[in-house]
Parts: sequence; structure tokens; C-alpha cells
Amino acid sequence: MNVWPVQGAKARFSELLDACISGGPQVVSRRAVEAAMLAPILEWRRLQSAARPSLKSLLLMADAPQNFLLPTRSLARRRAVVAL
Repeated sequence: MNVWPVQGAKARFSELLDACISGGPQVVSRRAVEAAMLAPILEWRRLQSAARPSLKSLLLMADAPQNFLLPTRSLARRRAVVAL
């Protein structure tokens, strides 16, 4: 991973983008402190899908909770539908 100072990243953004696509993630630093990272979109999507399981996979887990706490239903009466 290459580290780009923010001034260089702004001045040569096209080069930064090409380096990201061909060489992988690139780090942008501000005052010699790593501040941000530019990653290829395919890697970003892979990381997103790995970090957050789907609802289906959560429900199908072997150790999924079986006793869900559901809110109590309101006892308020609903209005009747009036036909015209």
C-alpha cells in the first residue's frame, strides 16, 4: 500500500486512482498521519458482504435466538370502516 500526502493526492488524483485500480488500496495521509484509504470497488464490495451477514443467514444460524422479545400490542380499538 502506498501512502500519498493529501496535497499530492489532490494534485494527482487521476494517478492515485490508476494506482488504486492496478495496485490495490492506497492510503492518503494528512500531516504524516494516515487519514483515509482509496480501495478498488470490487474489494470494497467484498469487505461489505463479509462484514454484514444477511437476514437469511442470521435466521438460519444453528445458534440463532429462539425467544424473541416482541412489543406488546396496543389495546386501542380501531375505527370501523363505514360504507358509503
